[in-house]
Amino acid sequence: MVRAASAAGLRTGKLVHGTGRRIRRATSAEGAGESGLAKLIELHALNSFGDMLITIALASTIFFSVPTGEARGRVALYLLITMAPFALLAPVIGPLLDRLPHGRRAAMAMSMLARAVLAWTMAGVISGGGIALYPEALGVLVASKAYGVVRSVVVPRLLPSRLSLVKANSRVTLAGLLATGVAASVGGLLHLIGPGWPLRGAFLVFVIGTLMAFHLPHTVDSAKGEQRAVLHAEVPGEVPGEGGGSHLIHHRPPKVKASLRTVGPSVVLALRAMAGMRWLVGFLVFFLAFLLRTDPIGGLRPTLALGLVALAAGTGNALGSVLGSWLRTRGPEATVTAMLLLATCVTGAAALWYGVVTVVLVAGVSGMAASLGKLALDALIQRDVPEAVRTSAFARSETLMQMSWVAGGGVGILLPLNGALGLSVAAGVVGLVLLWTARSLLRLGLRRHPAAPRVA
Repeated sequence: MVRAASAAGLRTGKLVHGTGRRIRRATSAEGAGESGLAKLIELHALNSFGDMLITIALASTIFFSVPTGEARGRVALYLLITMAPFALLAPVIGPLLDRLPHGRRAAMAMSMLARAVLAWTMAGVISGGGIALYPEALGVLVASKAYGVVRSVVVPRLLPSRLSLVKANSRVTLAGLLATGVAASVGGLLHLIGPGWPLRGAFLVFVIGTLMAFHLPHTVDSAKGEQRAVLHAEVPGEVPGEGGGSHLIHHRPPKVKASLRTVGPSVVLALRAMAGMRWLVGFLVFFLAFLLRTDPIGGLRPTLALGLVALAAGTGNALGSVLGSWLRTRGPEATVTAMLLLATCVTGAAALWYGVVTVVLVAGVSGMAASLGKLALDALIQRDVPEAVRTSAFARSETLMQMSWVAGGGVGILLPLNGALGLSVAAGVVGLVLLWTARSLLRLGLRRHPAAPRVA
């Protein structure tokens, strides 16, 4: 028995070691190991693992453990609380990153450490599910989104010469998705021990992540060659697309109302389309979660129906990330518009023919469209926004995407739990965004050169 146990342990050790070597080889390919991108990929995988453990713990308390009516109230309160920090993040976090370019590793480490402390604190009170849980969950969400903004800013600083920005982001996203899948299984097992154990596991993960953040290359904190993106309205007397916004302003511009227009029309088009798709994803997450719990489709059990939808969304997300590398040079404006068109058509079809197949299909397609659309937006920022201001543009676009997701989730909670009605509303909203985006795309077809942003 001792020899058998020893042999089994040896085989397990070899398997783990071999798997680790293959993972390290994959993350370090095409110069990612030399540039330091591999370390960021591993850190992001750890971040996604910890976030998923916290999500499982909160879902079991806020959503599954109480009646549907009470659950909707709890989740609505949770979203209402989170709207305030997102509104603050939009105008604050981008300029803050511009002014503190030398503290990016510390910012990522602090977001990890904050979540570690909050996860340990929530582990002691989660069984009761009281109101004290919400401020702590809010802190976790803000820290997680702050990490996401900083991570988007950091990727261009670690970009290998052999990789495009969109492919690098695709690799980072895939690592996070794979880690989330593993964490879902681990979190489920930990939850069987007790409701607080997924949070204790998250505490350990984020402590390790705090240490890993400081092992990122020093180039992460380098501000060499960077300037701050001035996202303001057109200067009076300039004509958009005819020189106004196509040059660099090296003096301080007058203080006018902030706007995203000066990042270039192609980037504005993609931002608008992605805001619509992120709204749709947020809407589907919350609306379908409550709808399938009270009225499962096709006679399926609620847990099975929710599992199918979650699996479809995750598969679509992964597929979009894989397709992103292949489509990176094939017209990002057309790509993001096509994804919005596909999401609109599938959502409309699900409203007309509500059933198991269409609901699973709309979850998968919306996940793929949002993932591939985000990569197309990244490609446009890489192409149209000069490297000197690219980090600032990433910070602002990421915040806009998160606010759109929260807004969609709020609508999903407020609507009556009627499948055809809810999906019709969703199709109508993204349809309006599609018309707006298509109009902008037709106008863009007449331009030969995209406008560049102003920098100061």
